[in-house]
Amino acid sequence: MRIFFKHHSNLFVWERRFGLVKVSDLKLSFGDQLVFDGVKFSINRKERIGLVGRNGYGKTTLLNLLSGILTPDEGEITMPDDYRIGYVTQLIEFSQPTIRKEGSLGLGPKAKTETWRVEKVLFGLGFTEEDLQADPRLLSGGYQVRLNLAKVLIAQPHLLLLDEPNNYLDIVAIRWLSDFLHSWPSELILITHDRGFMDSVVTHTMIIHRKKIKKIPGDTEKLYSQILKEEEIHEKTRLNMEKKNKQTEIFINRFRAKARLAGLVQSRIKSLEKRKHPEKLEKIQNLDFSFSEAPMPGKCLLKVQSLNFSYTGTAPYLIDGFSITIMKNDRIGVIGQNGKGKSTLLRLLAGKLPPLSGAFNSHPALSLGYFGPAEIERLNHHKTMEQELLDTDPSRNRKNIMNVCGAMMFGGDLAQKKIAVLSGGEQSRVLLAKILLHPSNLLLLDEPTNHLDMESCDSLMAAIHSFTGAVVVVTHNELFLHTLVHRLIVFDGGEIFLFNGTYEEFLQTKGWKSEEYAYERGKLQGEKRTNRSALRRKRAEIISERSKTVQPIERHIKKLEAQIEELEVLLSKNNEKIISASKSGDGEIIQTLSKQNHDYQNTISSLYEQLESEIVSLRANEEAFTEMLNNLDE
Repeated sequence: MRIFFKHHSNLFVWERRFGLVKVSDLKLSFGDQLVFDGVKFSINRKERIGLVGRNGYGKTTLLNLLSGILTPDEGEITMPDDYRIGYVTQLIEFSQPTIRKEGSLGLGPKAKTETWRVEKVLFGLGFTEEDLQADPRLLSGGYQVRLNLAKVLIAQPHLLLLDEPNNYLDIVAIRWLSDFLHSWPSELILITHDRGFMDSVVTHTMIIHRKKIKKIPGDTEKLYSQILKEEEIHEKTRLNMEKKNKQTEIFINRFRAKARLAGLVQSRIKSLEKRKHPEKLEKIQNLDFSFSEAPMPGKCLLKVQSLNFSYTGTAPYLIDGFSITIMKNDRIGVIGQNGKGKSTLLRLLAGKLPPLSGAFNSHPALSLGYFGPAEIERLNHHKTMEQELLDTDPSRNRKNIMNVCGAMMFGGDLAQKKIAVLSGGEQSRVLLAKILLHPSNLLLLDEPTNHLDMESCDSLMAAIHSFTGAVVVVTHNELFLHTLVHRLIVFDGGEIFLFNGTYEEFLQTKGWKSEEYAYERGKLQGEKRTNRSALRRKRAEIISERSKTVQPIERHIKKLEAQIEELEVLLSKNNEKIISASKSGDGEIIQTLSKQNHDYQNTISSLYEQLESEIVSLRANEEAFTEMLNNLDE
């Protein structure tokens, strides 16, 4: 963990007017690769910002710039005097003999006696009473990172920078962290692939897109919708401009030699030179795939009875007397704290581990597709992606293999990259590609979203949703659980059990025993939990009301845009007819078409006025609802 201190000569008036942190004209390159170009944004008081963007676009790099680890090539980052930045790094440096004392390092000099805060955060992140006296150096890698995270949270920096904290947390700790961050008293920037977690925490969303940064109030859905709409308008404007330019060039070339039209031709030439020419947006490749499906004539795929397993070969068992029947269309979520046996259970179901005892009865047509962290480690690092996939299924021709590579965003020469040079997210996509080549009717997926960006997670969720076979998935992503699964295998309170219902029903009827322990031991009163639930309900009501108000305006905006586009098409066709009539010298047709164009232009102008009014109304409503949400957060 590092806490960075910044010192700048800035007045409070500057803070109020321009924001606490101001990034101006930021530019950064790594060799020939341009990462940021002219980036500008500010961070204002109590803003909790979700930072999104595709893997490799520079999210972590931006946090490194804000924390001072990196220096930009151009531009500046300014902030007030003594503005403290807390950033969880992977550097593990422990100096105290116990976890409690190590966590207490996060307390400032004036808060040395507030050890209850240390316990509250440690219990929330999954440490137990017994853990507090343990040596932090003996923790697993994941829990060492949790301890680093705890020290930063306890220190209460002015700006908290969190880079994929979910990767080292289980579902109970993530739920606790969501509540904790929702009442964070100052500013934070959060990077996570978990859309549901991000939307539950942030007041603003910021995206790194096309080497620029865009920040808006609201959640990820609003941001992505706005980006999509802006790019659609950009492309329509570009195409319309191209048509107009082409028509102008035709007119200039046709009448350049006619003396009586010389003035008009020169006017068109000057007009053409002054026009801005929007550049065509570079196409951004999306992860777009579907799982290959093997036929399954039966209803029951796999029946497991009295499954027992331990790595020592003796009791106590990690999996003790577990039974389950997996049916054809099942969507089963495997949930619980880390280290309790979720991945082990999936490896047993996949036949990667032999059980100590138990009966497995599978349908003769059963075909498994298994994704797990250990499988990623088995990829041949000396091979290219194309070679790895060809070895997986030699019967496939190269064209089929390259199609799969393209679906996994490894089109063209990227398929020739060696596995060894790929990032963790890219290696995950290679493993997913191998599963695509193998027709399956039962998918066993162990935390498949790790190392994927938010867009890729959305694509994976859509692929799972459309898969007609059965799916068993280990995940801490509550959005996945709420959206996809209808049965649960739960590891909680030292036991494993089946819950035949949705995740929402599980939370309402049973809840997490380990979560209750964290709240009780963290000295959070039941009244505070009730208040949090009431706040969540109120937040949901405001969001629902915002949708009811905003969506009709958005629909009207789309209708107006369609009408404008239709009239512009008619206007363009008339212009072509006018040019054609000019050749034949048919003045009557030219007069008629010119009058029509005049009417079209008037109607278009009127529609644009309505469109502008609707956009102003949309922004005003969005700002009003955002203020309501911000006031609720405070």
